[in-house]
Amino acid sequence: MKDLSIKKLYYSISEVSKITSMEQYVLRYWETEFEQLKPQKNRAGNRIYTNKDIQLILHIKTLLRERKYTIEGAKKIMENYSPDKILQSSESENPSDENQESPIIKREKSSIHKDLEEIKSILEFLVSKL
Repeated sequence: MKDLSIKKLYYSISEVSKITSMEQYVLRYWETEFEQLKPQKNRAGNRIYTNKDIQLILHIKTLLRERKYTIEGAKKIMENYSPDKILQSSESENPSDENQESPIIKREKSSIHKDLEEIKSILEFLVSKL
């Protein structure tokens, strides 16, 4: 993650774009997709981002770019988003923790497993008709 060495209360979209290495149009698009990302606007109508907004953007970026989630998949994960949890988990991430799955991941795997079983039964049915 980028070091936010200069602590400010608010950042402009151009500053956030540089901090997060994301294009401004992507940040604006993510506002339409992720309900948690709602930067305030100043009197002139310009977006003003807080440090929590920046952490949220970096989390979304990690989900989409590094972990390769789709927008819909990232939205499901973001349903339980808490900025404090993300900050704590990113600070305490250990490679040894990889074997412990979160309840969200377990639910996702279970759902995928059910879908695959259903696809398998459909394919078996189709093969039997051939």
